[in-house]
Amino acid sequence: MLSENEGASPLHGLCAPREVVHYHREGSRTDSAMLLPAETPVALVYNGIAHGVMMCSAADLEDFAIGFSLSEGIIDGLHDIHDIERVDGCQGIELQITLANRCVHRLKEKKRTLAGRTGCGICGSESLEQVVRTLPSLPDSQRFEVTLIDKVLDALRPLQLLGQSTGATHAAVHVDGEGNILAIREDVGRHIALDKLVGHLCRSGRRDGAILVTSRASFEMVQKCASAGVEILLAISAATGLAVERAEQTGLTLVGFCRPGRAEIYSGRQRILLE
Repeated sequence: MLSENEGASPLHGLCAPREVVHYHREGSRTDSAMLLPAETPVALVYNGIAHGVMMCSAADLEDFAIGFSLSEGIIDGLHDIHDIERVDGCQGIELQITLANRCVHRLKEKKRTLAGRTGCGICGSESLEQVVRTLPSLPDSQRFEVTLIDKVLDALRPLQLLGQSTGATHAAVHVDGEGNILAIREDVGRHIALDKLVGHLCRSGRRDGAILVTSRASFEMVQKCASAGVEILLAISAATGLAVERAEQTGLTLVGFCRPGRAEIYSGRQRILLE
């Protein structure tokens, strides 16, 4: 498995300064350096088979490899991955993932062309069945007080190191039933930030609490959470119609417009405890 860079800055390699001109409406201007997020091509290679290239923030890539594999239905669990090796090249990063043999046949049925997208992995699927997969219904074991959303939002901003530095990334966070943030993953792509968090949860074995994403709740975001066995998805922006439909099909609780003092509960209302 991959090793972390001990002692490195948490933003090392994730952003870089660029000279920009700041224009202000009153007519003044200043020249200064801003931090811009880096987009790194990350190739996913399974058992020597090139699967796709995603544009990512080059951090937490082991979590990304695991989370993407799980949410795309390539694996059923962490036990299906034997090894992950990172190979750095001049053009980007290659993640060489060794799967259990039983998963290789499944992988070959998911032929894709994913080159060059800051995306979700769904673009390039060759059939509708590959996109809308059959998933088991989620259990009904979690409850979350709606007032805790404010607590999560207050605690979130200081933890978004990449987002605060660049203003151009998304975050996905895991919160427990008391509204404490247990883990955060950031990326230039909202789907990839969620994949990274799903990978972390897969490694930790936790499915409790809720996931909050700093984006809208689209269909694939719902499917990724359901694939990970997470029962509650909170989104800062709205949900799409297909996201709500998919949430109802899987039994997931979907909440959008999570803002201070506000929340819109689309599905699974029994898990959200009101005042």
